[in-house]
Amino acid sequence: MPTIIIQKTQKRLLIYREKLTDDLEIELVKIPSGTFTMGSSEQESGNTSEKPQHNVTLKNFLMGIYPITQAQWLYIAQREDLKVEQDLKPEPSHFKGSTNPVENVSWLDAVEFCQRLSKMTKKQYRLPSEAEWEYACRAGTTTPFHFGATLTSNLANYNTTQRFAKEPAGEYRGETTPVGQFYANDFGLYDMHGNVWEWCQDDWRENYEEIKKSKNQQNQAYKAMRGGSWYNNPVYCRSAFRYNHFRRDGFNYYGFRVVCGAGRTL
Repeated sequence: MPTIIIQKTQKRLLIYREKLTDDLEIELVKIPSGTFTMGSSEQESGNTSEKPQHNVTLKNFLMGIYPITQAQWLYIAQREDLKVEQDLKPEPSHFKGSTNPVENVSWLDAVEFCQRLSKMTKKQYRLPSEAEWEYACRAGTTTPFHFGATLTSNLANYNTTQRFAKEPAGEYRGETTPVGQFYANDFGLYDMHGNVWEWCQDDWRENYEEIKKSKNQQNQAYKAMRGGSWYNNPVYCRSAFRYNHFRRDGFNYYGFRVVCGAGRTL
């Protein structure tokens, strides 16, 4: 697993390492508190689920630098002594590789992983809220992608057969890639665009007005996802793009990363 962060700025990053074994750890970075504009403008997208744009203020929290890898998943999945609610398949992923992101996991699987990690470490690990995810992905940017106005195949793993703007055609890999192969954003996070969809904690709501009407989690059947995947066109990989799926289903483009700490305010 990569340990050197490529930075676009000289910002100081506070990195934490959660040790699983002598040779395996989960790396997290401190995401600073702040306020950002969540959602997309009409100029960027007509997708009503990303509306209305609104300001969100968040406290600082820790977020996984990478999506959870297959090696990290295997270790926790095999720890039956940590089981909270359900069994976990040790090797669910379609595309194999210890440093590739785990995929083919449902929202319920991801929650069980977080619960087991919490039980083992005595810390409160969970999935990010949509607000936390988008804030962390943007890392202070307001463009469609934290890289800028568009994506290219040397910046992320996505379906390059379709283009967002006038970017050059690039390599369509057709599978997941090891985590940390591309540049990090200004918060030190990798793979926020593409590679695997990332489950969020939140129930799915059709837009932000609906979210405001139902602030309390109701454990709905459909859960929110962010980030796009190796399979998706770049429009789905935007910082603001929202997606959802049935919480019991997992496919070979569904993964997640963990967070630990404070405010999940929408």
